[in-house]
Amino acid sequence: MAAARSASADEQETVSYAMDVRPILSDKCFACHGPDPNSREADLRLDTADGATKDLGGYAAIVSGDPKASEALTRMLSEDENDRMPPAYSHKTMTPAEIEVVRAWVAQGARYQQHWSHRPLNRPSPPEVAGPRPSNEIDAFVRAAAESHGITQMAPQADRTTLVRRLYFDLLGVPPTTEQVNAFLADKSPDAYEKLVDRLLADPRFGERMAVYWLDLVRYADTIGYHSDNYMEVSAYRDYVIDSFNENKPYDQFTIEQLAGDLLPSATREQLIATGYNRLLQTTEEGGAQPKEYIAIYAADRVRSFSEVWLGSTMGCAQCHDHKYDPFTQRDFYSLAAFFADVAEQPIGSRDPNLMVPTAEQEEQLEELEQRLQASSLENTLQSDPKLRETLEAAQNAWEEDFRRRVRDSEFAWLSPELVAFSNDSRLEMEQLPDNSLLMGGARPYEATYEVDIKAAGTVRMLRLEVLTHPSFRGEKRLSNNHRDFVLTEVRLSVDGQELRLANPTTEFEQPGYPIAQAIDGNAKTGWATAGRPAVDRIAAAFELAEPLELPEDGKTLRITMVHRSIFGQHHIGRFRIGLSEETGTPVDGPDAVPVEVVRAVETEPSARTERQRQVLADYYRTFAPELEKWREDYHKLIKERVALEDRFQTTLVAESLSTPRMMRILPRGNWLDDSGDIVSPATPEFLTTGAPSQERLDRLDLAQWVVAPENPLTARTFVNRAWMLLFGRGLSPDVGDLGGQGQPPTHPELLDWLAVEFRDSGWDIKRLVRQMVTSDTYRRSSAADAELVAADPTNRWFARQNRWRLDAEFVRDTALSISGLLDDSRIGGLSVKPYQPEGYWQHLNFPTRRWIQSNGDDLYRRSLYTFWCRTFLHPSLQAFDAPSREECTARRAKSNIPQQALVLLNDPIYVEAAKVFAVNTSEQPGSKSEKIAWAVQQATSRAALDEEVALLAELFDEQLKVFQAHPDRAKQLLAVGAAPSPETIDPAELAAWTQVTRALMAMYETTSRN
Repeated sequence: MAAARSASADEQETVSYAMDVRPILSDKCFACHGPDPNSREADLRLDTADGATKDLGGYAAIVSGDPKASEALTRMLSEDENDRMPPAYSHKTMTPAEIEVVRAWVAQGARYQQHWSHRPLNRPSPPEVAGPRPSNEIDAFVRAAAESHGITQMAPQADRTTLVRRLYFDLLGVPPTTEQVNAFLADKSPDAYEKLVDRLLADPRFGERMAVYWLDLVRYADTIGYHSDNYMEVSAYRDYVIDSFNENKPYDQFTIEQLAGDLLPSATREQLIATGYNRLLQTTEEGGAQPKEYIAIYAADRVRSFSEVWLGSTMGCAQCHDHKYDPFTQRDFYSLAAFFADVAEQPIGSRDPNLMVPTAEQEEQLEELEQRLQASSLENTLQSDPKLRETLEAAQNAWEEDFRRRVRDSEFAWLSPELVAFSNDSRLEMEQLPDNSLLMGGARPYEATYEVDIKAAGTVRMLRLEVLTHPSFRGEKRLSNNHRDFVLTEVRLSVDGQELRLANPTTEFEQPGYPIAQAIDGNAKTGWATAGRPAVDRIAAAFELAEPLELPEDGKTLRITMVHRSIFGQHHIGRFRIGLSEETGTPVDGPDAVPVEVVRAVETEPSARTERQRQVLADYYRTFAPELEKWREDYHKLIKERVALEDRFQTTLVAESLSTPRMMRILPRGNWLDDSGDIVSPATPEFLTTGAPSQERLDRLDLAQWVVAPENPLTARTFVNRAWMLLFGRGLSPDVGDLGGQGQPPTHPELLDWLAVEFRDSGWDIKRLVRQMVTSDTYRRSSAADAELVAADPTNRWFARQNRWRLDAEFVRDTALSISGLLDDSRIGGLSVKPYQPEGYWQHLNFPTRRWIQSNGDDLYRRSLYTFWCRTFLHPSLQAFDAPSREECTARRAKSNIPQQALVLLNDPIYVEAAKVFAVNTSEQPGSKSEKIAWAVQQATSRAALDEEVALLAELFDEQLKVFQAHPDRAKQLLAVGAAPSPETIDPAELAAWTQVTRALMAMYETTSRN
């Protein structure tokens, strides 16, 4: 841009600080004279008007309107190496053209402007242009910009075959079939193209195509990245992304659900799955890793990802210091990190999925099981079996007599008090069972705090917790629904809001390093655990009250709080019963606590009992009645059947909000060992925030709503710029990952703003945005250009023609499968699959060692976005075509052109197999050899074959046929590649020769490129 300025730019054309000058100063000067005070030299700022024009002792770096008096320009032009700026040690130099731009800007008044991407969004008016009427406003902006740069002749519209192929690749990621091309060519209606666009936008493959790009941005993968790079289950998130694009979910809703779906009122399963975004970062399971270090690593990762995905900004350097080129401060960085400090996770160790995602069929099976459980309930069983009811009632009467005697003899030292209320701070379902125990079900929260209000009377000297198993738990003798054991970090007893001190804890079992005393030590980082215990149905713990509690005879409410906040997620108690004793020293291992309501009921004469008391006694007796042993066995089998079904459900990682977020502080120089930095609360970047700071702690939902607020200037610009890149090969601002100071200003700033406002004001309608772009004349232009147009715009900065590029890695493979007919695109979503991969490629994966277990059947031929994504050992075929590892956010993939790619296309088993199946289809076509070849060329390229192509391929066929006839073993070896069988009706040598022809077609640049 600077080179385009003339020597008298100050006289001919207004120089823009934001578009022309700032990029130069940002690249050459801001490292020493920019926003970061820690690296600022000579106390001079050139990124602000006040800093640049301040008095430096009789002179100033910039003097408005006077280049000769401006010391900065004097230094830029100095012949003395000691005075010249930038200094030699910076390895930066300013070209004469760049210096001239700065000089002209100073001469014109040195007017500073806010950076273009940080300005408020306003809708510019489309310019008036001469010539044919534009198809839409996009064309008016593009033509006006091209004409202003001396381009008067735009490329013509591409032929219809090219257009239909281009649309299929851009919107679906696969080529059209010959039938689809012919149908479009046969449609002569004036809106044929628009109808095609609408059909493709409604095609479910649109969501798959768009998801490939989004998954790059959010660094989606099937493995954790660090150390062992083990598996993590998040494929449901990938499917959410696909479905969202297909449903045309508004981008603001798409954003809010991913950042904070779990914080929405009555969050749906879909909204919870969306929060898997917050769990996609790299994590570690390394035993020797430092938790505090990785908490800092994860926090920084989340800020880098968030800022690039949604703000188009690179904030990574602000982890250690204020940004050197943009107004982001280090405080901004850690204040953003504080938003994510509530995401529940253990810093080191495996991450267990915490949401079940059943299929529709599995939900039906679960509903049928629930109906069977209801039909088999004890109440229904007794109604249908009067004889059993009579037997049970007689046995209960006998038991009551014996039980009343035992109560009189004070055999029960532990009584379970009346439960007044119970709740938890997670999504757990709590059910009171007839034995007065509480059962947890439903969700699988990372941490949970239970609050149980009980009614007690008389003297209370001891509290006991009985931790119990249940048939609904996933495994025998488990004490937690998610793991075999639990970690209880704190137990508290309070009355009227005043905590009572517990002392002298005892237990039936405690894990080494996790003694029962740690449950009452006031430290949430310690706790009582029971790993290594014997396989028993109950483990109990008892606590003495430091001071006996005397309560009125009519009772008083006490609150018991049980906290599970250890670093081991989901280790919470699954079922427990509370017991109280009026005696000190009551053994912890005594009999099960008897519900006090049962005691009161049995002490009441049968004739005087209330209906409630009769029901309490009946329910309690039935929990252990010998007469119901067969019913319990059958009913528990049904429960186990339900558990087995739920174990087959797909699961996924989602975000859960901690009740107490982790503390976030500024880390000086990013050092996780340095605790001297300020503690910060969640806050958005100061320079992008309007209004007074919030007095309440903000959360991720506040952040998400700020991102999509109309006044946020970055969100719409970022998405629109990337959408333009997907359809035109380059963003309006070429650096789609950085709209900041080190990025490149947009070539068409008014068009970018117009599209961003359109997108925002349309209700964030993604398909509408895409439709606007692909129905423009600009999109439909040919990518071929004459010599004059190439000379006028060699790099196509002004979009006077379309661009062409090699397809992304996934679409190269999908194209081969599609042409051959092998592609299985009948299903959307599901678990990741494992197509062919070289044996031993994973040999260096350890902790544990593992092998690639190849998928079978149709899973071998699924679309490539479903391929298992291992971060440290990315599938080699995808890697060869520049697919990223997704260890970090990728806004734009590299586009290399290397020999390995040709080797992949010619030798990777999936391409060889595709060529073989393509060859079968070719050989079975009617007609001569030349007609078969012409058919194959059209299948691969969508266009009619050229005579010279047919001749060349016919020569290849004849040559290869002779080779394979002479060496049948080579034909057999070639045709043995892949799972697809070779028809016995075709001569192996002939099929092998046809396979060589189709291999050549599949390896052509035209086949693997978008024109």
